[in-house]
Amino acid sequence: MDTAQNRQPAAPGASAAFVRFVLCGGGVGIASSFAVVALASWLPWALAGALVTVASTLLATELHARFTFGAGGRATGRQHAQSAGSAAAAYAVICLARLVLQQLVPAPGATLEQVVYLSASALAGIARFAVLRLVVFTRTRPHATPRTRPTAGQADGVPASSPSPTAAAT
Repeated sequence: MDTAQNRQPAAPGASAAFVRFVLCGGGVGIASSFAVVALASWLPWALAGALVTVASTLLATELHARFTFGAGGRATGRQHAQSAGSAAAAYAVICLARLVLQQLVPAPGATLEQVVYLSASALAGIARFAVLRLVVFTRTRPHATPRTRPTAGQADGVPASSPSPTAAAT
C-alpha cells in the first residue's frame, strides 16, 4: 500500500520544466550580473566573475533539482558536477560560435556579433536543458513489486508462496 511518505511528486512535463528552467536560469543570471558588479568593487573583475560564476552555478543547480525538474530534494554531488560540465560545454559552444564569426567576418558589426552570441546562447541553452532533463535530473522509478491479493486464510499482502502465519504456528 502506498503511503504519503513513499510518494514523490510527479516530475513536471517538458513545457513546464522548460519555463521553470528559463525563469530559474534567467533569474540567477540577472542576480549574478548585479553580484559581479558589487563584488568587483572589492575584488578584481576576473576574480569577482569567477566567484559569482561558481556560486550562481551551484545555486542554479539547486533550483533546477528542487523546482525545475522536480528531482525530489537537494542536488547530489554528481548532479552538481554534471550540471557544471554542461554549463562549461555551453560556454565553449558560445565561444566557438564567436571564434567562427571572427574567422568568417574579419570586422563584424555589433549587431552581427549580438545575433551570433544570442543565437549560440539560445541553442546552447536548449541543449543544456535537454542534458539536464534527460541525463542529470532523470528520476528512476523503483522497480514495482508485484502485489498479491490475500486469499482465505492468508495475511494481507503475503504472497501465496509464503507460508501463512497460522501454518507456522501449528
